[in-house]
Amino acid sequence: MAGHSHWAQIKRKKAAQDAKKGRLFTKLYREIVIAVKTGGSGDPDLNPRLRAAIQAAKSANMPKENIERAIKKALGLEADTNYEEVFFEGYGPGGVAILISAITDNRKRTVSEIRHLFNKYGGSLAEPGAVSWIFEEKGLIVVPRKDEEKVYEIAIESGAEDTKEYESEIEIITSPSDFEKVKGALESAGIEILSAKVTMVPKTVVPVTDEGSAQTLLKLMEALEDLDDVQQIYANFDIPEKLMESLNR
Repeated sequence: MAGHSHWAQIKRKKAAQDAKKGRLFTKLYREIVIAVKTGGSGDPDLNPRLRAAIQAAKSANMPKENIERAIKKALGLEADTNYEEVFFEGYGPGGVAILISAITDNRKRTVSEIRHLFNKYGGSLAEPGAVSWIFEEKGLIVVPRKDEEKVYEIAIESGAEDTKEYESEIEIITSPSDFEKVKGALESAGIEILSAKVTMVPKTVVPVTDEGSAQTLLKLMEALEDLDDVQQIYANFDIPEKLMESLNR
């Protein structure tokens, strides 16, 4: 999934830009609220999703008071907008499967915005269940491609399921239950971690080798990412590294 590796790099750079605009804080705030509501606790020690949300917020330098306000809101201690978590499924150019999680205070608005972008970039929304079966929940840890033997040894010994090697990065895949254990083992060994999260990983991928289709697909992904209501986007495309690099010039 070479395209995924490069798309992840683009997303990390974009997240840094969004943080400056305040857009990232909005998404992180909403994720904390939903994490408390779905997890049934405002205590991160008892709520894994909240713990992950707080870690993501801290990594983005979100002010502590913002984090605390989001938790209080979810617990009903602060009056504010009511959010709900919704999921959308669709197809992008070339039949690429796309799964979207969103947190919104207006479902109709969110549906309208997402449908508009799919139509604009040659895709289409699908019925629930149409593409979600393609994805499975996994822990995904990305580290720089160096000290490979050390990385592989630590990853395997601590319970990783698989590793994937790219030009400048190594992806380590774990079960959700072993994610923290593998991440902790890498950190204890002094391995730099570029990103680490429990996410949805595709079981199969769709090769996208046409430049026009690849460009349109990436525009769709970026446009969806720009929507305030959209939290996460998962897709099963595979764009060759050379093509991906040429599109980013």
